[in-house]
Amino acid sequence: MEHWRFVTAGESHGPGLVAIIEGVPAGIPLTRQTINEDLARRQKGYGRGGRMSIERDEVQIWGGVRHGVTLGSPVALTVANRDFENWRESMSPDPGTADRVVTRPRPGHADLVGGIKYGHRDLRNVLERASARETTMRVATGAVARAFLRNLGIEVYGHVISIGPEQVQASDWSLEQIRKAEESPVRVVDATVAERMMRAIDAAKEAGDTLGGTFEVVAFGLPVGLGSYVQWHRRLEASLGRALLSIPAMKAVEVGTGFDQSAQQGSAVHDAIWWEPDAGFSRRSNRAGGLEGGITTGMPLKVRVGMKPLSTLQSPLGSFDIESKEPFLATVERSDVTAVPAAVVIGEAMVMHVLADAMLEKFGGDSLEEIRQRLQWWHERVRTY
Repeated sequence: MEHWRFVTAGESHGPGLVAIIEGVPAGIPLTRQTINEDLARRQKGYGRGGRMSIERDEVQIWGGVRHGVTLGSPVALTVANRDFENWRESMSPDPGTADRVVTRPRPGHADLVGGIKYGHRDLRNVLERASARETTMRVATGAVARAFLRNLGIEVYGHVISIGPEQVQASDWSLEQIRKAEESPVRVVDATVAERMMRAIDAAKEAGDTLGGTFEVVAFGLPVGLGSYVQWHRRLEASLGRALLSIPAMKAVEVGTGFDQSAQQGSAVHDAIWWEPDAGFSRRSNRAGGLEGGITTGMPLKVRVGMKPLSTLQSPLGSFDIESKEPFLATVERSDVTAVPAAVVIGEAMVMHVLADAMLEKFGGDSLEEIRQRLQWWHERVRTY
């Protein structure tokens, strides 16, 4: 059973987007500004498309918060789509004749398989929901999870590792270094690599192409003991993998040094255990990425995510019209050259949702103060184990 759960609704060019979060404890300080800050971060990044110049996402809180504090009841959020004014007739929920009909599916998108699955002859019914616009509400609800975790001493931030062929060298970056990456147009810690990434984005744009990449999300301040080894679905990396791979265009997830470990000997992979009288048990390295046996070790949690190049190309690939069955170049929708820097913020949100659920599973409680007390007791128990 999930202790923290959220659902979203809404289409890319519809009136707006909606989300409801269940399980939010009472007593968490939360304002619209807190949520809007993360929404603004999602819209930044070198290589974004025209939609970002139209939308200036701002949240409205419809329930679960009073005078800047959560009530313990479901939190309801909405974000309006400003572009709806240009789509009012096309996306109206009232009976009418559809226009802007899409019958030419794009390779790499949900268009064709979604149309087949749900029986749609107008593929706009698919792409409107499959669009990454939906992730706006993941970030909005993620900001609520951030407020919860932050009040328990947990910080979650991410940064770009690679865009196209350009990447930064692996390192154990600090929270301060990762947060400083916000100053970069591509959200990367190394300014020299950032310049190379932007040149690669410019070249892809000129060619009418798109670029993918990888990013890392790190959680600092986690307690030992989140997750479990006793059932497959309770292993924390399983929950993280599901959450991160649910983001549109994500194709791979690794924890810690992940894929590199498969080419190493065990002596070069595992983290030696250390013990000190005042601090208790710890690790001197963190190649495991903060997880052993599906359980947090108390070291920073590190996950990396691989994002494919976006499927909407300005120089489109071949496709077939679903009605005439004639070959065509795939439909071109407004899109980005790359969205890897923005995907970082969505990745943070999904990691925070998983961690918020894990904290509630471990420590329970209906209010922030109750959970704080249980967490303080747990920290002392772990220190003296």
